Amino acid sequence: MLPPEPGSLSNKHEDGCGSPRLVHRQSFTAEDTYGILGANLPALELMALYTAAAMHDYDHPGRTNAFLVTTNAPQAVLYNDRSVLENHHAASAWGLFLSKPEFNFLCHLDRAEFKRFRFLVIEAILATDLKRHFEILAEFNAKANEPDAPGLDWSAETDRLLALQMCIKLADINGPCKALDIHTQWTTRIAEEFYEQGDEEESLGLPISPYMDRNNPQLAKLQESFINHLVAPLCNAYGEAGLMPGVWQDPSDEDGPTPEITLDHFDDDDDDDDPPTSESDTNTQNSGRTRKIFCLQTQHLQENHQHWVNKIKEEQRVGDENECIDSGSEEDTCLHPTAEVNPCGYSPQPMVLPLNGDEPMEPIEEERTPASISSSRSFSFEKEDSKL
Repeated sequence: MLPPEPGSLSNKHEDGCGSPRLVHRQSFTAEDTYGILGANLPALELMALYTAAAMHDYDHPGRTNAFLVTTNAPQAVLYNDRSVLENHHAASAWGLFLSKPEFNFLCHLDRAEFKRFRFLVIEAILATDLKRHFEILAEFNAKANEPDAPGLDWSAETDRLLALQMCIKLADINGPCKALDIHTQWTTRIAEEFYEQGDEEESLGLPISPYMDRNNPQLAKLQESFINHLVAPLCNAYGEAGLMPGVWQDPSDEDGPTPEITLDHFDDDDDDDDPPTSESDTNTQNSGRTRKIFCLQTQHLQENHQHWVNKIKEEQRVGDENECIDSGSEEDTCLHPTAEVNPCGYSPQPMVLPLNGDEPMEPIEEERTPASISSSRSFSFEKEDSKL
């Protein structure tokens, strides 16, 4: 395998751990305990997926695409300001791969197989550019999840590539799908990377990018919006298509964790030797029962989203109290608001997410969402019929 050292950097987030983490995540999003991706990808394509995961952030400079474009960095000039980081990761990793014969673990492939393998790896890496997020999500939903969708054709190379792109995208941004302690550790790391970029922007006389000002941290709002607008809809689409990994639950286990996916399961076996003896037995035998699937990733996602919502409320409450004290208002009004006073004062707003785009993402608004992403399936933790 490729040695990580030449392309590893000392920054907090992409410090040589990013690629191994993504390969680990990829193994979960491609597993077949429940979910059909691993069983439907040929070995060549599955290996390309793992290789793309290992390469996807190689030689990361710790800055966003927008920063590289604004500062006319060599990578931006080389790739004409388009998917700068993603092109750089792919080209640099392949350059290393081809630099020495001993790095080539694909020597057994013929020319046609190697050409397709390389194509798949590059396409998977380029799909991690968040500027293409809604484009890929809309295409996938139109193919797999819309009411009139034809469904994924696993015999078609284009459909398998689309599923492969969705898989690596989810693995790339699924930090909020991890247990809270792990999620917060990586959130702290990437926040420090953002603050370092903000420091450099300030030193260059540039406007500080949203959420990158260490003197005005808004980490909770960033994470809540990131989960609600990007991660959760991606999980929904992946799960609706039957690709989200999970574990079958015993239907009789009513005390177990709430499942994230439910399927109507009907017994196909008709035991002719043991016919029903009563009408009630007939009804019981013919009635369907719901077979449940538990998905740990989506449970973590819900818990982490609630964690950041609570953080936002607490920060707003403390801010309101301090404002009341500073303004000399009555203490009872500040610390013990009436029912008409909202102690939180927070309502989610569209936010600019400066994550891996060629420029800061536009505020995410419903009317800007591609038409093929049905609003009825837009993820919200406030909806009772949420898929997660």
